[in-house]
Amino acid sequence: MTKNKILKIVLVVGGVGLIAALLIVFYLFNKPHRNVQEAEIDFKSSATELVAEFLSNYQASNQKYLDDEGNSKLMAVTGKVRSITRDMNNQWVVLLKGEGDKAGVSCTFSTDTNASAEKLSVGQTVTVKGVIRSGAGYDSDLELYEDVIMEKCDVLIEK
Repeated sequence: MTKNKILKIVLVVGGVGLIAALLIVFYLFNKPHRNVQEAEIDFKSSATELVAEFLSNYQASNQKYLDDEGNSKLMAVTGKVRSITRDMNNQWVVLLKGEGDKAGVSCTFSTDTNASAEKLSVGQTVTVKGVIRSGAGYDSDLELYEDVIMEKCDVLIEK
């Protein structure tokens, strides 16, 4: 084979590979996102019970609340609002924590649901719906307890 023929084959294979990669990226970028607010709740718990469950057996809790693909199941968590802050993305973050609990449940609202978080006040008991991103734990280096992290949260209005 001549150099020109080899170069043409390499260019054609490379071009086909590049087009395939671009199509995959386009598909993944435009893939519909999970609508947490419309989906059915998989589990209900209090903030105290959820934190205690993760602190007692982190592995079993991960298996229970994460599906086979690593996506979190939908949770409804009830607890007392201990703090309300904003993160760097200007999203509300509400900490649900019981009296004397070592850790709490940090609920990050999305830009679509920030309005419902604005209506909350410290000391109020509320039920929040969202997905778990990480469980409670203890950091022995810092000697601090870590909160359960929930994302895509919204205040649950029971019907």
